Amino acid sequence: MNQSIVNAMAKALAYEQQRPAIVMAGVQALNRLIPIALNDTGQSRIVGRFLLGLYNGEDFPFVLSDLRGLDMPLFQDCMLVLLMDYCPELEVHERVEGGGTIWQWLMERWAPEVVDE
Repeated sequence: MNQSIVNAMAKALAYEQQRPAIVMAGVQALNRLIPIALNDTGQSRIVGRFLLGLYNGEDFPFVLSDLRGLDMPLFQDCMLVLLMDYCPELEVHERVEGGGTIWQWLMERWAPEVVDE
């Protein structure tokens, strides 16, 4: 077997073995980010728009450079959620209890122009 195929298969297997830990860390980060997104600060807007972008990037585009406006722990939590969402088994809003209601509120708060269409 070609060595590059063997290497690719080994990387894929390693990722699958790490996936449960990636999901756990991502869900924990998501649960830290949601209260921030539900608040009313500049960082809340960034986190809220980030979460909406993961939910539906076409309807809720997110400017990546906005992440520079976050404190480092919030930035790191966003990266953990993004890593979790790289290969999603569930939509991001399905990872938390009441996610549909939470995301509806995020849409109304941080993307009213889309909700009003």
